[in-house]
Amino acid sequence: MIVYPTLELHDGKCVSLTRGRLDEPVIWHVDPVETARGFAAAGATWMHVTDMNALAGEDGNDELVSEIIRAAGIPVQLGGGFRSRERVERWIDKGAGRIVIGTMAAHDPDFLAEMAKWHPDQIVLAVDVFQGHVMTEGWRTHSAFTPETYIKAFDTAPLAGIIVTDIDADIQDTEGSIGVISGIAAQTRHPVIARGTVRVKDDIARLKYVPNISGALIGRALLAKDIDLQEALAIAQPDAEPTAEFQ
Repeated sequence: MIVYPTLELHDGKCVSLTRGRLDEPVIWHVDPVETARGFAAAGATWMHVTDMNALAGEDGNDELVSEIIRAAGIPVQLGGGFRSRERVERWIDKGAGRIVIGTMAAHDPDFLAEMAKWHPDQIVLAVDVFQGHVMTEGWRTHSAFTPETYIKAFDTAPLAGIIVTDIDADIQDTEGSIGVISGIAAQTRHPVIARGTVRVKDDIARLKYVPNISGALIGRALLAKDIDLQEALAIAQPDAEPTAEFQ
């Protein structure tokens, strides 16, 4: 299982949001670029960045995101405001390893399918779930889609994966969140990346054994030092298979 150390950026700062509310961010007083370098130094093979300003159509973090991509030394999975082919291709050209598309996939499913066709295994679908339905517009709009029906619409697209967030359990109920995400993972052929489920190292150990969970995004718990990244990476490694001894 891949651990994706995660940075959420707003106005050039690392933040964490509660249920997606930008009016109540937790601001972490760390250097985003040095933090990204630290992720790589700890042994991470991927990292995830969400540009919160880009979700609102702003480009104030563009230079910072570019610097993180250049400095990280590992592939960066980038989300935030991808609503056009031009923007997707611009960031792939700038070195983003993967692009995460959320709201636009609900508004224009053909857009996601086309991006996945032109950039196979570089496009990730974000599915945010609240009370059994997919949410859009940064968790603000309740859609008519159930997550199971929604993801099946993209079964044939060559996606790199699907990030699933159970918003209802994002803060309070880790086990419930794992249950929702594992149920969705069973409904798709695409590898699923869990978000919002890891608060302590035991959560990684639980996720590791859920079928079709290929990774987990970990942000707040790393920045709060509730989890050590090197330890998290070690737990996420596959268990060694027993080998027979031959004389």
